[in-house]
Amino acid sequence: MKTILITGSNGAIGQGLCQSFMEKGWWVVGTDLEEKSKGNTSAYLAIDLDRLCEDSAYNDQAIKGILCECEEGLDVLVNNAATQILAPIEDLTFKNWQKTLNVNLNSVFILIKELLPKLEKKKGNVVNIASIHATLTKPNFSAYATSKAALVGLTKSLAVELGSRIRVNAICPAAIDTPMLHEGFVDNPSNLKELKKFHPTNTIGTVSDVTNVVIFLANNDSVFLNGSVVNLDGGISHCLHDPE
Repeated sequence: MKTILITGSNGAIGQGLCQSFMEKGWWVVGTDLEEKSKGNTSAYLAIDLDRLCEDSAYNDQAIKGILCECEEGLDVLVNNAATQILAPIEDLTFKNWQKTLNVNLNSVFILIKELLPKLEKKKGNVVNIASIHATLTKPNFSAYATSKAALVGLTKSLAVELGSRIRVNAICPAAIDTPMLHEGFVDNPSNLKELKKFHPTNTIGTVSDVTNVVIFLANNDSVFLNGSVVNLDGGISHCLHDPE
């Protein structure tokens, strides 16, 4: 049986990923902050990724728990967990800056480093869920955009370093129809409708769009796909928005 570890498994995308791989008969290990899994998983571990980066004793315990669920090896690691703390630079605290980097970047480094032997055992691969904000962003996203840009850099460098042992790829989604996206438009829901028009497809993405790309990247038929960054954005990253 193939094994996949999915961080952020209680979010909309995480739940979608868990469900898709469970349906394929995989052993699905989910992790998130909450004590209980909200999705369909074979095993679930409550892990605080911020604390994982700051507390060595907690780190040791969390990694041990993950390793116990991946005894036979790890086919795929999906680094999906993320935090998005928005603030102008004047108001952004160093604590929140560090938390963003810990959850979105540093925990990815730790998990790949610690789980590398399990991934190598299965000639496995890593899929990092980055963001369009890695290359295109807007005001108040400095912490989030920086973390996602660095995640893309980590993806590319590890693909070069580890390419003969495992594969490492990333996905950069734009607007995906999730509760997190809707929360950003709670004060002006009409702008969410306008957002669709900014994409050449006249739509925003769905959770299924993300899961389908992850499934493709995780497939053993994609063995030459390494160090790739998939722009899952409806073409918006190629648009100029000049005044008419």
